[in-house]
Amino acid sequence: MAEILDGLKVSKEIKAEIKVEVDKILESKRRAPHLVAILVGNNGASKAYVNAKVKDCEEVGFQSSLVKFPSTVSESELLEKIDELNKSKAVDGFIVQLPLPDQVDQEKIINAIDPRKDVDGFHPENFGKMALEMDTFLPATPFGILTLLERYNIETKGKDCVIIGRSKIVGRPMSILMGRKDFPGNSTVTLTHSYTKDIEEYTKKADIVITALGDPHFLKGEMIKDGAVIVDVGITRVDDDSPKGYYLAGDVDFDSCAAKASWITPVPGGVGPMTRAMLMKNTIIAYKTSVYND
Repeated sequence: MAEILDGLKVSKEIKAEIKVEVDKILESKRRAPHLVAILVGNNGASKAYVNAKVKDCEEVGFQSSLVKFPSTVSESELLEKIDELNKSKAVDGFIVQLPLPDQVDQEKIINAIDPRKDVDGFHPENFGKMALEMDTFLPATPFGILTLLERYNIETKGKDCVIIGRSKIVGRPMSILMGRKDFPGNSTVTLTHSYTKDIEEYTKKADIVITALGDPHFLKGEMIKDGAVIVDVGITRVDDDSPKGYYLAGDVDFDSCAAKASWITPVPGGVGPMTRAMLMKNTIIAYKTSVYND
């Protein structure tokens, strides 16, 4: 049976490390790091995620603010708020929770964020720096996966790594980062997607499989080789007869893959907590590099 890559455990360690840093900042009579989240509309998953981020801020000692807009918000209203946050000396980093309603150009919103406050790591300037292996904010989920692999000392150099899914948030940056000259990295990376024929041909040869597809139980045990490392980014609500009426499922058929893998992330408790922890990490990095933190 595979050993567990415990994202919940590692995320708690990271937040504890950040809290030590924040305590030292406060002891020196400086202000706490400040993270702002912009939430548009009433999407249940988005609300839950933003609320969890607010809780994380409390745990590590950050100041946090939540800015809410109705789903009818105009693009100009959002851009005005972003401009205000960009200029604020009291704000170190901020995020705009995605997705946004149809009347708002998501790319225009992301491009309007000051790259120095883009703690989600989505701005083209930060993405470009990441691709060039320059110091920058990494997207939180790929950053979390890298940190999880690092903390468990998972060997990546020279390994065959297959990424399933090519989103701008996970799959595409993950493919770049696993091929970088660093640890974790130095892998031979194959990026697969919806037009890839016979994905199983690739996953059966892979030493590391990272799946971010959003298709419950897609990756089966017969699709991987013995000893593979499996990282499951997917999380989907699947209806069932339980009191809650649903359960959370990853892209990986856990039982069949765990029987063959060497390491595997659970869902929940794997990548999700790491994503949130790395948002805190990016915020403290933004604070340290800010000209406003005196």
